Parts: sequence; structure tokens; C-alpha cells
Amino acid sequence: MDLDKALDFLRANHNAVLLTRHRDGRPQMSPVTVGIEDDHIVVSTRETAAKVRNLRRDPHVSLCAFTGAFYGDWIQVDGTAEIISLPEAMEQLVTYYRNISGEHPDWPDYRAAMIRERRVLLRITPTKAGPDHHG
Repeated sequence: MDLDKALDFLRANHNAVLLTRHRDGRPQMSPVTVGIEDDHIVVSTRETAAKVRNLRRDPHVSLCAFTGAFYGDWIQVDGTAEIISLPEAMEQLVTYYRNISGEHPDWPDYRAAMIRERRVLLRITPTKAGPDHHG
């Protein structure tokens, strides 16, 4: 699957499961909400999350994204993740929210929550997407 086609799917479908790897190689999967910024996939999470610890050691990720109906169209995207921490992440977290949900009713409260929750932004560079055909 063409990466542009995969990014278009993710612009309209924000539900996904993110796969990282524990130190011993076991998969660690987390439900996430994905957005698109430029040609990157973005995810908000907490600094203390297992996926962040795993990504600090191994930046390779896989993402399975699907429609809101769950069954139906879906894609897998593989790539590498960069972790952007606060304070550098703040404006990107605002953009992430806007691109998915529109305007927040109270931006100062949103920003305070990002600090309180120790939010980071995962910025994923996609390298491969599929499936190219369904069996």
C-alpha cells in the first residue's frame, strides 16, 4: 500500500492499536488515537507509559488502524517513533487535538492537563503500509 494512501486512511480513522516491544522481545500493545501532522503519524501518551519506555530502547513500531465500526477497512503501518517531551511537545499536542477533535472549549485547562499528565507526543515516520490485497 502506498504510504500516502495509508496517511489518508489515518486522517479519517483515528482508532488504532500501537505495538512496541518489551526488553525481552514480547509485544506490548496499546489502544491509541492517531492523528496526522505533515507526513507523520502522531500519538499523545504519558511519559510514564510502558510504550514510551519501550520506544526509548527500540523506536520501531507497528500500528493497526481501523474504522470506528471496527470491522471493515483497516491498515497496518510500520515505522520509527521519536518521543517529543514537554515543554517542546506542547504546541504539537495542541495541533494533535485540533486535527482530531477541533477546538477545545478551554485551552488553558487543556495545557494544564498536558503538564499534569506528563504528556509526550510520539511522532512516527511511516516506512511501510499494507495490506496490498485482502485474502
